[in-house]
Amino acid sequence: MALASVLDAAPDSPGMKGSNSHALGWLMQLGGAGLFALAVIDSSVIPIPLPGSTDLVLLLLTAFRSQSIASPIIFASCAFAGSVIGGYTTWATGKKGGEAALDRLGKGRFVRHVEGWVKRNGLLSVALASLLPPPVPLMPFLLAAGALGLSRSRFLISYCTARAARYSFVAWLGYKYGRAVLDFWQRDLKGWTTPILSLYISLLVLGALYGVWKYRKEGRKAK
Repeated sequence: MALASVLDAAPDSPGMKGSNSHALGWLMQLGGAGLFALAVIDSSVIPIPLPGSTDLVLLLLTAFRSQSIASPIIFASCAFAGSVIGGYTTWATGKKGGEAALDRLGKGRFVRHVEGWVKRNGLLSVALASLLPPPVPLMPFLLAAGALGLSRSRFLISYCTARAARYSFVAWLGYKYGRAVLDFWQRDLKGWTTPILSLYISLLVLGALYGVWKYRKEGRKAK
């Protein structure tokens, strides 16, 4: 469904015309299935250099495509389910690879801090990394949790609780303040919508391709 028709059909929503609606439409066409796939990659060991992509798409979907209270629940559930799958595979990679999995992150001060945090705090370190927005990284904490022996049940309890809270909050923001987001977009970003979203989508695609390439390259090195 085109974004313009969605907006026109929503109560008290001003329609968006021309290239603005088409540009937003490109991103909105992701829908729940695209959001699910993005969340899987965003939480996996594939390093996408666009942190917070899942949050942004979830926010825009709930702001622009919610037609009832069920919409943000469905979108948040898609983000949550994808993130759980991606996060679990990252933890499992750390569990299987042990210290070698952490070596892939390097030997810098940051990696040592992550290892120390996970060793001392376990559940709390995973919960905070899963709950807090960028620039707090997620993948190093999940890898370390698996490599340093955090059990699957404890990991899932901590990770799922934090992710559910995070995406529920983002979906609520989009649904509650979607009109304000729309007004801001039309008022302050008029004329910039197409280049901004074109750049974002291009970076998202290029980032995903780069992440897959880098992951496969590191895998060959490890072998």
